[in-house]
Amino acid sequence: MNPAHPSLAEGRWFGFSLCAQMANIGSEVERSINWGRKGNPEYKRLAFYRALELIDLTLRDPKHRGRLREIARVREALADFLAFDNEYNSTEAQWKKYFLAFTYAARQGR
Repeated sequence: MNPAHPSLAEGRWFGFSLCAQMANIGSEVERSINWGRKGNPEYKRLAFYRALELIDLTLRDPKHRGRLREIARVREALADFLAFDNEYNSTEAQWKKYFLAFTYAARQGR
């Protein structure tokens, strides 16, 4: 499968801070949530796949070796929320709040 973010997959992603990476993931999560609310399952699915791709790139980033557990847990819980049975009972508001913190921190770091 071709990457949705080819320049990031080629290594540019690893130059971003963890906060910037998570903020970008949050943007795709927001898109997926919004498309789901608007009743477009195909766009929801595509945004979800782009979020997974970015999470997987984050997991491969060598500077995050000590953070793999949390990042992998985010991937698991997000997949449960957007694609499966939501066994963790997470909500749109919780996901938005989680990723908003990274967006704020990434902007403070500029």
